[in-house]
Amino acid sequence: MSISTAITGRRVLTSPFVIQLLIIMFFVEFVKGALMVSILPVYMGTVLGLSAYAIGWALALQYIGDNAFRSPLGWIIDRVGYRTVMLTGVLLTFAAVVIVAVTDDMPWIICACLLIGVGTSPLWPCVITGATAVAGSEASGTIMSVVYMAWLTGVGAGPIVINFFISHTYESAFKILIVLMVISTLVTIFLPGRKQSRAIEGKVEPSAKRQGQHDRPMLERIRTYLAKVSSSMHASKLLYPAMFMQNFSLGLLVPVLTLYARTVLHLKPEQYSMYMLAGGAFTVLGLIPVGKAVDKFGTRWFLHFGFPAAAISLTLLGYTRDLLLVLPIVALVGLSYALIIPSWNALIAEAIPKEERGAVWGFFLTIEGAGMVLGSILSGKMWDTYGPHSPFLFSGVVLITLFVLHLFITRKSAVMVR
Repeated sequence: MSISTAITGRRVLTSPFVIQLLIIMFFVEFVKGALMVSILPVYMGTVLGLSAYAIGWALALQYIGDNAFRSPLGWIIDRVGYRTVMLTGVLLTFAAVVIVAVTDDMPWIICACLLIGVGTSPLWPCVITGATAVAGSEASGTIMSVVYMAWLTGVGAGPIVINFFISHTYESAFKILIVLMVISTLVTIFLPGRKQSRAIEGKVEPSAKRQGQHDRPMLERIRTYLAKVSSSMHASKLLYPAMFMQNFSLGLLVPVLTLYARTVLHLKPEQYSMYMLAGGAFTVLGLIPVGKAVDKFGTRWFLHFGFPAAAISLTLLGYTRDLLLVLPIVALVGLSYALIIPSWNALIAEAIPKEERGAVWGFFLTIEGAGMVLGSILSGKMWDTYGPHSPFLFSGVVLITLFVLHLFITRKSAVMVR
């Protein structure tokens, strides 16, 4: 690793702005994971008496709200700064926690699910835009590793920790979540405003001539804006379906993992937790070393190994019934995603123009979110129609296809560099 890259990495990891973003990411994802995984499904089923179908649609509103607002919020970040956008989202999430804590009225609970999605939608555009702006191209792999570590530990710790507080009553759990949201709100208040945000991203204030352009009709301004973003993009057109497919492969697995563990492998809850922790540990522990290596050597070879390894291990997992083999397979899955996550996101970050970083990140995250939504919808249908192995097999096929797309993307990038 070069001296300049090492210095940049240390500067990023000690930046107060980046630390603020990571704290908010961890606490909000902790709260979201606790609500969506451990509290709301059980609460709606046992307390409100909702059917599984109704619970599914209520929770789907969270994904819809999150994905629908990501792209426009990225555009707004570029214009009003981080503090206003993130504070609005944190307060909406806070309101959702309060609603769930004080009412058992079904319409309000459903409203809270939607608020969670809308409230957390600024999280990824803000965190990724701000963190990559500070990191620059020299430390993009390192910072993406740190961001995903904050996300994985938050969303994983939330359900595990909160389970210890909901055995008899939800009161203690809600108190914990409210305290965490208070802390998140206080941290958010000290995020940079509009002028500071533009300074962080190396942008200049718009001139009077440029400000006068706001008098033009909205549709004309949108067309001009999209044309500007498109002309400044450094991405292969193949990157768009690749982003969709990467999250589509994950969406195929998320709804059926627990079902597969409990009904096919017949794992006890504590055994399932052990296997999940094993896979997660390999991913989390590998993120920082891989991220630093990506900054030094580039993304290509990590993805060359990561995509096929993930495809093979997920396919094997879908067909394996021997518990002695499941653990090493799960470990290989975790290691594969430790290779994929920092390198894939660093590759995406390289394609994003500095001038419209927030808007483009929001647009990219919307594409990825659409893959997650569609994968989740098809997963259960495939399970019912073709058997428990089918989502794992199809996810492996998607990852192999993604590997082939990546070969063309990196080849085109190399030709452009020459």
